[in-house]
Amino acid sequence: MTMKPYSERTPDSQYQHLLRDILEKGVRTPSQQGVDALTLIGPAPLHFKLENGFPLITERNLAPKESEALPVTIWKQAIGEILGFINGARTQKELEQFGCYWWRHWVTKEKCEKRGLEEGDLGPGSYGAAFHDFPTSEGRPYDQVKAVIQQIKEQPHLRTHFITPWIPQYMMRGEGLTQKVVVCPCHGWMHIRIIENRLTLHMFQRSCDVPVGMPQNLIQYAALAAAIAQATGTEAYEYVHSISDAHIYVDQVDSVNTMLSREPRRLPTLTLNPDKKDIFDFRREDFALSDYDPHPGIKKIPVAI
Repeated sequence: MTMKPYSERTPDSQYQHLLRDILEKGVRTPSQQGVDALTLIGPAPLHFKLENGFPLITERNLAPKESEALPVTIWKQAIGEILGFINGARTQKELEQFGCYWWRHWVTKEKCEKRGLEEGDLGPGSYGAAFHDFPTSEGRPYDQVKAVIQQIKEQPHLRTHFITPWIPQYMMRGEGLTQKVVVCPCHGWMHIRIIENRLTLHMFQRSCDVPVGMPQNLIQYAALAAAIAQATGTEAYEYVHSISDAHIYVDQVDSVNTMLSREPRRLPTLTLNPDKKDIFDFRREDFALSDYDPHPGIKKIPVAI
């Protein structure tokens, strides 16, 4: 992944524009979590040319120091999560092996029992199950990521490099329907396009908590784009982020206003371990961050669970 020198990059304000659009145009709606949200359907996609920096927001610090309470810093937890998912991780214990700890709030005994799952299990409808072990009529699980990597290498020109997190039979609720996932996938519909050996990854997001969840999603899918490019011998060119239901919970508005009061800054630099060529061998330690100059962190932005 080739990036311009830090001094030549343009400060990025796309995230602030999205926050402002939701505040100004969003409709107040009730939510499953019990907290109302300002909701905007189908805002404009965000386009990040990776030569201009890695899309790690600077409106607040996502690289705080690690501590007993935060054993892995936020941006590396995001990368650890997506690496766990493409390797089939679907339990809290498995995700922790990749350096992701934040699912513990969603896989409590109470929440898992509601779905007929063991404590700590995200379920057969979760991201890891879909990406790595998608069910088939033949009874053999299908590894979507492995297949897409092979197809990119053999037929890069195709428009069918597509991955889905959605296994429909595990998502629906109602009479005779049983949801088999603690949280229905919110992100992870990926379309990869290779043009003149340059890779663009377009990630579509069904539902997005823009103040809390989106910054982590930007990190993990842009990092995944870089890793896929390295694994396929292509150039990581662009990351595109689209959202259907973009929302800000009403108890997050004060934090959002703080971020909107801060001037945009240049995006940082991400480098990958050049020795890694197999997408499944990447670990969070293979990603290094530099030139990160964020505004101070914002403590305790509410998260709807």
